[in-house]
Amino acid sequence: MGKGDKKTKRGKIIMGSYGKTRVHKTPKPAADTTTAKKAAAKKRPAKAKK
Repeated sequence: MGKGDKKTKRGKIIMGSYGKTRVHKTPKPAADTTTAKKAAAKKRPAKAKK
């Protein structure tokens, strides 16, 4: 089992194929910009008044 074996992860990397042993990462859906801005605004600490 090694580079020539289609059933192993190393073999799939060498051959450039995918399957159960070497799966694609699923892309995360793009977040709504308004939701992202609201979440970022909540995380920021309030500015101290001088």
